[in-house]
Amino acid sequence: MAKKQRLSFLEYARAIFGVARLSFKTAPGSLVFKLVGVLFDALLPIGITYFAAQTTTALAEAFGGDATAGNRAIWFICIAAALGLISTAWQSVNQYVQALVRFKIEARVTDMMYEHFLALDFWQYDDKKTADLYDRARKFSQFYAYVFDRLGNVLSQFVTLVFSLIALSLFMPLISLLVLVAVLPGMYIQFKISRAQIAHWNKNVDVRRARSFIEWNLLEPTHIAELRLNGLVRHLLDLRQSLRNKDEKQRLIYERSFIGKRLVADTIEAATEVGTLVWVAIQIINRAQPLGQFVYAQQMVNRALGGASSFISQLSTIDEDLANLFDYQKFMELPRIKAGGRKLRQSPEFIEVKNVSFRYPQTQKDVLSDVSFTVRKGQHIAIVGENGAGKSTFIKLLTGLYAPTGGSIVLDGTPLVDINVTSWHKQLSVLHQEFQKYQFTDIENNIYYGDVSESLNTERLQKSMAKAEATQFINKLPFKLKTYPSTWMEDDDGNKGTQLSGGQWQRVALARNFYRDAPIIILDEPTSAIDALAEARIFNRLFAKENKKTVITISHRLSTVEKADNIIVLKDGRIVESGTHAELAAKKGEYHTIFKAQLEQIEM
Repeated sequence: MAKKQRLSFLEYARAIFGVARLSFKTAPGSLVFKLVGVLFDALLPIGITYFAAQTTTALAEAFGGDATAGNRAIWFICIAAALGLISTAWQSVNQYVQALVRFKIEARVTDMMYEHFLALDFWQYDDKKTADLYDRARKFSQFYAYVFDRLGNVLSQFVTLVFSLIALSLFMPLISLLVLVAVLPGMYIQFKISRAQIAHWNKNVDVRRARSFIEWNLLEPTHIAELRLNGLVRHLLDLRQSLRNKDEKQRLIYERSFIGKRLVADTIEAATEVGTLVWVAIQIINRAQPLGQFVYAQQMVNRALGGASSFISQLSTIDEDLANLFDYQKFMELPRIKAGGRKLRQSPEFIEVKNVSFRYPQTQKDVLSDVSFTVRKGQHIAIVGENGAGKSTFIKLLTGLYAPTGGSIVLDGTPLVDINVTSWHKQLSVLHQEFQKYQFTDIENNIYYGDVSESLNTERLQKSMAKAEATQFINKLPFKLKTYPSTWMEDDDGNKGTQLSGGQWQRVALARNFYRDAPIIILDEPTSAIDALAEARIFNRLFAKENKKTVITISHRLSTVEKADNIIVLKDGRIVESGTHAELAAKKGEYHTIFKAQLEQIEM
């Protein structure tokens, strides 16, 4: 991965403006409030310090016999106390407002991130560069609200540093110059460290991703049995530790390499502070400065050095965050799926696949080559072939997730690429091999999620369960439809969920597919974990003559495909045979080869 370039001053300005603009759009008063807060945080302590120093001087003068000094001291105490009260009240209000602003900004940015990610062109989910960019952008989005806070803190500490130096220069210009020179080495060193940390983060994206995948597998209940049976637990734990150590070791090496330089910079700052106080003490002893100047100098130097240290620390963090902002902005500029095109009002009479070829982005081999056939409305189609023949890829093309790299898919004379993909999806009920398991909610919602465009229809839901052969097992669950399909979940009444078998999950997913009640049903290995008798009943209904829905299914089971009106046989991405079960079985070709064992069992 290429090393991230250092940000120029113009890039810094653009990045800061970008954060401020989005923050202002999200919470208009946030920017004004932050700027007011910066001034309060920087100036109130300086004012308190000034009047505290004046109080010390006035008390010393009163002790020396000045009759008017006592009143001045009391006034200075009252003013300092009033400023302190204002500062305390401000901190209370500021804490609440900042929490409110942080929530609004964080919600806005993360919502935008999720919405954009889920609207990308589908091919980008298979693209490693997009995945890397997404990981870096997500890191920034998760801390965006805190970046806004850090920007305010950076500005506050900078104002504190500047005004402390100005306050010092009014009475001790040489000391002010020395303090300024003293903080420069620390600032340079911290910048070098932050640059190294940015480079390290970008270089190790793959390491962190691998570690994240391992941690997910280790903590996923459905995976633990296989991990234990194959003796993988210790191996994956060791691999996780190795990846973690690889990620952190280099960062620690960076930190260690700067220890000596940091010590030198800290020593310079400490020597400056001690030297200043000694010089002021000598001036007071020689009566060249009033007693209050010691308090004033000590506090101003301390605030200047503290402000510089905090400014450096905050700036080093914001430096990395602002660099990551460009990844976030670049990710948010990735093209979304096209929402235009003609809207379908009803299911097409014909789906024509014309000389379709396809290869995945950044690959050199076609997965499908010159595939052509036609599906009539209400026809029942089966697609068969060995693993890797291109069956699932074809489903991705048919559903509009990918566009063919050659040829076209045409709906009633209109190319699919010219049709509004959302309106096309409304015509489809699709069940993939890797279907979604909504473990965060109950069985009822797992089925209802097939169509959330309307309120839950109980009668429709019960029919869907029956078609999927799911009614019997669902009614035996502890809380029936209200049961959570995960032992890690429980409802508001404390009722714990239960673990579903693979076959039970497939029936729930089928019920969801049937609940959608779309005119075109697409099934990709939908019943691999369901017993043969239940599967036969399901497909008897699907392929029954009275079922007027268009059905396209992929399966390796003969009992599933033999009732189809037309069977398409794929091999190495090409159609090698097509016809009815009787025609293909008699032909003794590729279809016969694929189902040879199952055909022989029938003949026996």
